[in-house]
Amino acid sequence: MKLPNGYGSVYKLSGNRRKPWAVSVTVGYDKETRNQQRKIIGYYTNRTEALNALSDYNKNPFDINSAKLTFNEIYKRWYGEFITDETNANTKRQYEAAYNQCKPLYSKKMCDIKIIDMQRVMDNCQNGYQSVRRIKIFLNRIYEYCIYHEFLRNNLAEKLQINVKSDETKRIRQEFSESEINKLWKKTDNASVRITLMLIYSGVRVSELLDLKKSNANIDERSFFVEDSKTKAGIRTVPIADKVLPFWKEFIENSKCDYVLNNSFGKRLTYDNFKRHYWYPLMNEFGFDHVIHETRHTCISMLVAADVNHTVIKKIVGHKSKMDLTEKVYTHVNIKELLEAINKI
Repeated sequence: MKLPNGYGSVYKLSGNRRKPWAVSVTVGYDKETRNQQRKIIGYYTNRTEALNALSDYNKNPFDINSAKLTFNEIYKRWYGEFITDETNANTKRQYEAAYNQCKPLYSKKMCDIKIIDMQRVMDNCQNGYQSVRRIKIFLNRIYEYCIYHEFLRNNLAEKLQINVKSDETKRIRQEFSESEINKLWKKTDNASVRITLMLIYSGVRVSELLDLKKSNANIDERSFFVEDSKTKAGIRTVPIADKVLPFWKEFIENSKCDYVLNNSFGKRLTYDNFKRHYWYPLMNEFGFDHVIHETRHTCISMLVAADVNHTVIKKIVGHKSKMDLTEKVYTHVNIKELLEAINKI
């Protein structure tokens, strides 16, 4: 059956090919020769599949050249357009972490990426349910960007499956015990131990510590200011306990970048690097079984055990929970009171 003029063509290539059927469409005309300028939109295993692809293209044409950009090239375009200085640092970090998990896709053309390619990336992720979920969200964002700019027609990422049960990542919170903390204090020559104690004796989220700039640390007043947090309540002034003050001084003095903590290359220490080079080795060395967030729960438990006022605890750790009437009256807490509270633990 002859196809309509200007509709495109389907033809079989010679040789032994896995996908011998080619589909081409007219994208313009040479001004001098008036010959058609044609582009291949894809290769297919049989004629029917090729005709369906041509039909889909005519119903919803897409930018052929852009569709052949690699995943890495599309990511850079998307990141440059949607990630700005105003984007929450935690959101940036999550997208960057998801992108880092997608290395097998980097050099693949977007039009050649299959569902199985992306599914393998998700299935090979070893970081648990939330990390796999973020990869799927990230891939959906990439496809939405491609569809919006008419690089592609369909969002293949919608069909991806999260094959990790969320219940498997849930665990009962296990604060550091007194004996475990005592073991840490005996090994403060270890940088991983010092950072862990800084987390325990401040109650900050690890992201808040990793994003902390030296300019926001006031050693003279023994406090630091969290200017970027996952909640509004998280933007706060945090006291530096006397016990860990020497660690703070050391890291700030030795830092080779704008941040309190840096990696071996003198750049900001990222979450992935912290886990890989500090947290996991620490857990293995001491035989502990803790996730990083349990340093925060440990601080809260220790403050409660020290009979610190609940409002003061919320001021220190930046909880977003609602205050009762008494707490609403007692809202102004100065740094001196915060220091007195943190030094009780």
